[in-house]
Amino acid sequence: MTNNDILRRIRYAFNFGDSKMIAIFGLADCLVTREQISDWLKKDDDPAYQECGDTQLAIFLNGLINAKRGKKEGPQPEPEKHLTNNIIFKKLKIALNLKAEDVLEILALVDLHLSKHELSAFFRKPSHKHYRDCQNQILRNFIKGVQLKYRPEI
Repeated sequence: MTNNDILRRIRYAFNFGDSKMIAIFGLADCLVTREQISDWLKKDDDPAYQECGDTQLAIFLNGLINAKRGKKEGPQPEPEKHLTNNIIFKKLKIALNLKAEDVLEILALVDLHLSKHELSAFFRKPSHKHYRDCQNQILRNFIKGVQLKYRPEI
């Protein structure tokens, strides 16, 4: 999945408008324009499509954490220069203040069943012997489950 696809899916899952998206970036001390948001959300074959880089997506996810959980005192965390599905998954989990059981329930909404051990492997450090890469399918299903949980009317 591309960063743009992830941004589109998160926007849809929470029904964020352009103003809310701009505000979320602002919570991470980053100013973006409506045009930038619009270009990032366009389909890949649109001529105005712009690629959303790892740093921009990391800033958005940090802003989402601030929006959902409140801004921490002191300096804000530096956005990652390189994102993986594991980092994105972890940031979404933090933003939504989810425990392992909550994540497993969300995944069950889309008929994806993991054990607690399989799930915890995604949140370990890459150097840990039980670390496992989060595949696109897992992240895609998690975001779809979040959509079903937070926007059940769809």
